Amino acid sequence: MQTIGVIGAGTMGAGIAQLAAQSGATTMLYDAFPAGLLKGVAHIESALARQVERGRLAAEESELIRGRINPVDTLAQLAPCEIVIEAAPERLELKLELFTQLAAVVSEQCVIATNTSSLSVTEIAAGVPIPGRVVGLHFFNPAPVMKLVEVVAGEESSPAALASARAVGEAMGKRVIDAADVAGFLVNRCNRPFSLEALRLLEERVATTDQIDRIARLGGGFRMGPFELMDLIGIETNHAVAESLYRASYGEPRYQPSAIQARMVASGKLGRKTGRGWYDYGEPGSTSAQRTVDPELPTAGGGEGRLLVVTGTLPVARELAAAAAAAGFTVATEASGSEPWLTVSCDGTPADGPRARLLHDGSLHQLDPGAAGFHLLAPLAATKLIEVTATALTDPVASDRLAQLGAALGLHVEPVNDAPGLVLGRIVCQLINEAAFLIGAGNGNPADVDAGLELGVNHPRGPVAWSQALSLAHVVAVLDALHRESGEPRYRVAPLLRSRAAVGASLGT
Repeated sequence: MQTIGVIGAGTMGAGIAQLAAQSGATTMLYDAFPAGLLKGVAHIESALARQVERGRLAAEESELIRGRINPVDTLAQLAPCEIVIEAAPERLELKLELFTQLAAVVSEQCVIATNTSSLSVTEIAAGVPIPGRVVGLHFFNPAPVMKLVEVVAGEESSPAALASARAVGEAMGKRVIDAADVAGFLVNRCNRPFSLEALRLLEERVATTDQIDRIARLGGGFRMGPFELMDLIGIETNHAVAESLYRASYGEPRYQPSAIQARMVASGKLGRKTGRGWYDYGEPGSTSAQRTVDPELPTAGGGEGRLLVVTGTLPVARELAAAAAAAGFTVATEASGSEPWLTVSCDGTPADGPRARLLHDGSLHQLDPGAAGFHLLAPLAATKLIEVTATALTDPVASDRLAQLGAALGLHVEPVNDAPGLVLGRIVCQLINEAAFLIGAGNGNPADVDAGLELGVNHPRGPVAWSQALSLAHVVAVLDALHRESGEPRYRVAPLLRSRAAVGASLGT
């Protein structure tokens, strides 16, 4: 593509135009508002200047890129374009009007792409002559930085138009993945549980916002916790996406919006932009949140002279036993004549004396009220935190020794309230389950799902990779326990996930 048009000079549109110019294409940038167009061009120039200052771009190349950007004030001036990428606000009626006007001025061979993140590509294309040339080309914010783009095929999108869209994305240096024209496409759909399950955990008082975010960061390796992320993108934006997905899926329980989030929106607490959201930022637009600083981690070691019994064959049990041995514990896989300092049951094996129970297949009050409860996710080498819980009947010696074990492993010990999978287990297992629903319906493949979550929303690993590290048996156990104890259909296991778990296969096969 030698000539690329971009409609909309906001943050996203300006970023796409910058990418187009950097790929070597003559770029026509249009915005319906002259002031918006000027602001968009200034945004590009500022972004290029920062790249030069940081040594990422030569001054001469920056000037060449600027020279390829041509601001235009009418849609008719986009006539020479081979592809036009629309990045207007997410209103269907607006996009329909734009596409109708655009189709009248560009050639029949021109590919018309929409950057929509939530609207149906098929519906947008329906009013356009030759709907086969309409595709989705979904970039992630900020477009020049994020390494992913989704190519979305509408019902009528032609192979040639889709190939052109992929070529444009690759020329911009992006990893291009294919997404079906379903609610949320691939990335936003698979990522929904990250915020929705966190909101449910908050509503159930399993943990606070600060705890959930810390568990996501230290326990899961996420760059930001779900509440920090909602504050960053705007609580009202996140809630609107949830409502849109719920409507588009005809009330699928997995996408049910949160009432507590709706109250935040109604109160005007929208996050950083208003100065208050899940956290208090002081001034609107501030990035300084008043959240708890992550604790310093203890030094691993100190288990010498202590017998630890670890039962179970799940990956987390094997890794826990290996880590405990490295910390100096004497580790056994079953009880013997000697009384153990602590028995860690990862498979429900009963034990006398102080004991801790992995809560993958139920809540502590259901499984063993006298034990201390915990949850961890494999791979253990990637985590810095262990979640623990207790009931009114929990042996205080067991709780104390479980906390000592966590510290000896070099982990921060985070106490939360009782639930199957505790906090991180629920979030990650729901991410895996959502990916299994998508893959099972033929709306994505395992490689694209993992690339989408890793590159599109900065997850530490994709749900397929996480399921392989955990084992599908662990995932199914958490989801079945949640479904059994809550009675909510949102926790039903995806058919593909259950069938693969039953035969010991992977979501990636």
